Amino acid sequence: MYRFFIQPQLDKVNNSLIGYELLMKKKTDQGWRPPANFSDIPSHTMASVLIATTKLLSLKIGSVSVNINRNQLMDKEVRDAIIEAQSILRPLRVVVELTEDTPNENWPNSTLIPLIQEFINYGMDFSLDDCGTGVNQLDQIQDMIPLASEIKFAIQNFGEKLRDPDIEKKVIFWRDFSEKNNLRFILEGIEDEHDDALADSLNIDLRQGYYYGKPHLLKLDGDK
Repeated sequence: MYRFFIQPQLDKVNNSLIGYELLMKKKTDQGWRPPANFSDIPSHTMASVLIATTKLLSLKIGSVSVNINRNQLMDKEVRDAIIEAQSILRPLRVVVELTEDTPNENWPNSTLIPLIQEFINYGMDFSLDDCGTGVNQLDQIQDMIPLASEIKFAIQNFGEKLRDPDIEKKVIFWRDFSEKNNLRFILEGIEDEHDDALADSLNIDLRQGYYYGKPHLLKLDGDK
């Protein structure tokens, strides 16, 4: 069984909640776990759970973020479900986050961009998630930057704390790149007060991580 968990995204400077990210997990004998590969989630399951989840959301916030990889972006059933989710959630805005997962095929950006543009035409925002890892390296996403409203950098992808000098340099690079391109920049993976204080010192307003709130399960009708 697959379900979405929800995690807050905050504007630390204004001390306000700006949105939630939907994180899909699978129920296993060991408890709820992220799928080893998100492409293993059947398209119909992804679509039906997303639509059922959005029907339950009545949050007084600006946005709800949904992660997809390139395989899912190429799947019409998944795209249609995201468009339906936006129609259900309006006036809340759906943010489509493209993750760093390696796709089954090496689809060129020229194939992906019209599909992303379709989301934007429906009033959604486009986000590049996990930048600097997987297939979301700068040279691989450069063509998508004009479509993006947001860039996200995840500390946890590097297995280090923000106080590691190499990680700090990467954060500064993506922070400055986002500012230069007029994009929101969200720093993910803030786990403790030290990460929080360093994010303060780097003048990063938008943040996400266990320090501000762990993901919690959104049960669907009929779930025990």
